[in-house]
Amino acid sequence: MEGPCGMDPSRAPYRFLVLFFNCMLTFGSYFCFDMPSVLQDDFTNSENCTNVTTGNVSHQVCDCDGCLGMSDDDYNLLYAIYAWTNALVVIGAGFLIDKLGNRLGVFLFSFLCVLGSCTFAAGAFLKGTSYMLPVMLLGRLLFGSGNGSLTIVQNRITAYWFKNKELALAFGITLAFSRLGSVLNFFLTQSFKDVHGLPWTLWGGAMLCGLGFICALVVSFLDKMGVRALGDEDNLKMQSKKLKLTDIKHFSLSYWLLALAIMFFYNGVFPFVADASKFIHLKYHMDPKVSAYIAGAVYDVSMVLSPFLGGIIDVIGKRGILALLCSLLTIPLFGLLAFTTVYPLVCTLWLGVTYSFAAASLWPSIPLVVSQATVGTAMGLTTSIQMIGIGISNLIVGQILGKNDKDQDADQTLRRWKFVMIFLLANSLACVATTTFLNINDKRKGGILNISRKERQQQEFEKSIKQKDEDDEEKPLLGRREHRIN
Repeated sequence: MEGPCGMDPSRAPYRFLVLFFNCMLTFGSYFCFDMPSVLQDDFTNSENCTNVTTGNVSHQVCDCDGCLGMSDDDYNLLYAIYAWTNALVVIGAGFLIDKLGNRLGVFLFSFLCVLGSCTFAAGAFLKGTSYMLPVMLLGRLLFGSGNGSLTIVQNRITAYWFKNKELALAFGITLAFSRLGSVLNFFLTQSFKDVHGLPWTLWGGAMLCGLGFICALVVSFLDKMGVRALGDEDNLKMQSKKLKLTDIKHFSLSYWLLALAIMFFYNGVFPFVADASKFIHLKYHMDPKVSAYIAGAVYDVSMVLSPFLGGIIDVIGKRGILALLCSLLTIPLFGLLAFTTVYPLVCTLWLGVTYSFAAASLWPSIPLVVSQATVGTAMGLTTSIQMIGIGISNLIVGQILGKNDKDQDADQTLRRWKFVMIFLLANSLACVATTTFLNINDKRKGGILNISRKERQQQEFEKSIKQKDEDDEEKPLLGRREHRIN
């Protein structure tokens, strides 16, 4: 069988070529996602801002160069609306992808990422008007509609090309590319902003989302030609026709526990990274640029470790056990941040390690507990549950920190940050409880999440032998005779 450029789609080089362009789908969007985190001081600086009332509408006018004058509450709303939009959209998006295929999904959702990032960047030009925040929120809404759903298509393509092969490795490489976008954001965005200003920095992020749209065209072509060359096109269409949204009720308990574990773990990671640069700047009195680098260390570690961890987990299994250990080891770091003055880089590196192990063990487990036909729906529902949790967490963090108050002393501000860390710690405790139940349930069901590759291959071999013996027993005796007596 021969695919594009004379390559055989059944061989490793072709599927890794698909993987490369599939990884690049979300490189730009992950760069854009955490740009507000790096630029938090520019978004929330209100030293030279005054309240102006026009009619019944009150807004801030800021004289500082490049700052937007948002409150901490409004700033966290940028992340909350992204999460809430994801939560609402991705369930339908996952089902739509399962029904209509990957190619429609990559076009539609990569375009929404471009549109949303452009709208968000345009909002910065409205600084000092009452329209700035609504336009920027609209941009995050459109961006959230595209990025979360695009990740589902990406995972579905990966699951198809690498199932029963290098699945965890492929998921790890995909995560590494996404985190490369996040890491470059933390390293480059502040310096770029210092030279070119805030609005054009945001437009630079939008251009990277445009790169993702170009990669969507390429991966769509490779996926279509490869599936056709493998002869799976008709089979996939038949499976998609049978799929119903009500199939969700047939998902196993293992799936629901995995989804909750992902939600609770990410509730501790994403809201922390969103606010970490300002927390480090205030508590440890560090330069904003250094604070951004330290906050971004979570993604630095993830970018480096994820591919290797994926390859290791493919071999040893132990996904459920690793998820439990990750959640346990995450608990102390929030305590250190809340109650000690340990150098913050220690904690962000620590969180990066546990996050890498959790992502490499939890997400690749989903295709193991659902059918291939429902992978998109399962990923969409999981992302929805995850984003509901993150959205609630962002709102809670915003409420704890409250509005900017110039009269609030440093001790009171740090006390509020301490409550934020305690809240994030509580999510880690909930993740420990969920992953404990996950391992108990998995053991009852045969231990599919914790078996190694060698054990799984042995089980498949024994199953095929048993099936062959049963087929032989069902054949008539005369049909099984190999020698004739003359």
